[in-house]
Amino acid sequence: MLNRLKQKLLARQAGLLNGWLVLGSPAVAEVMSRQPWDALTVDMQHGLSDYETTVAMLRAMNGSDVTPMVRVPWLEPGIIMKMLDAGALGLICPMINTREQCEQFVACCRYAPAGARSFGPTRAPLAHGADYWKHANEQVLTFAMIETEQAVNDIESILSVPGLDGAYIGPSDLSLTLGLDPLIDLSHPQLLAAIGRIREAADALGKFTIMHCSPVDYALKMAGGGFSMRTVSNDGRLLAQAAADLFRQVREPSASGSAGH
Repeated sequence: MLNRLKQKLLARQAGLLNGWLVLGSPAVAEVMSRQPWDALTVDMQHGLSDYETTVAMLRAMNGSDVTPMVRVPWLEPGIIMKMLDAGALGLICPMINTREQCEQFVACCRYAPAGARSFGPTRAPLAHGADYWKHANEQVLTFAMIETEQAVNDIESILSVPGLDGAYIGPSDLSLTLGLDPLIDLSHPQLLAAIGRIREAADALGKFTIMHCSPVDYALKMAGGGFSMRTVSNDGRLLAQAAADLFRQVREPSASGSAGH
């Protein structure tokens, strides 16, 4: 069992990209997994995926080179453990605001004696090998979403939790808790200062950082921010963008041709 993404993160490989899946489609997950993403994350919190759909999406990624990850809906032990049993090699947990919450999250992801994960992997040994349980504690990645002012103020304590691999930075919710617009204030100095504090704390503690970037131009702005990996757009946005590009190409020549007659 080997988590390719973790090896790349440990090697400090530059330019790592994570794709985001919100449409709840195994077919889309399969197509996306054949693109050169380093990881793909199924969004169970705000996306359209329930448990069975997420499992089907994880199956669809099998045989590809991407590392399958899941953002669980909340800090709830049952769904966290079920997603790991289903074969997710990385988990992102939203709204981690305190050290205690982070400790609970990590404990759910680690077998004893390192944690309190219940033994009973179902699909994971099929996807990652019969000895999955022997390597799961060291290979499964854990990311706490830092997306509130409260979490930023306690960032060193949260990120120092043993067994936590890193911080996943959610700029939209963080903007809201800072009193900013989550759509138009993503480059506000106050937000950028908070993001910088998270990254600096993670660097000091030897933890990884993933920056959520949507739309695509925001990912370009964050390219020099020193993050371990960036999440770029999502399957729904990419589909809409491709359709918009198609119509622009098809209709513009027609309009210019009509103007010439």
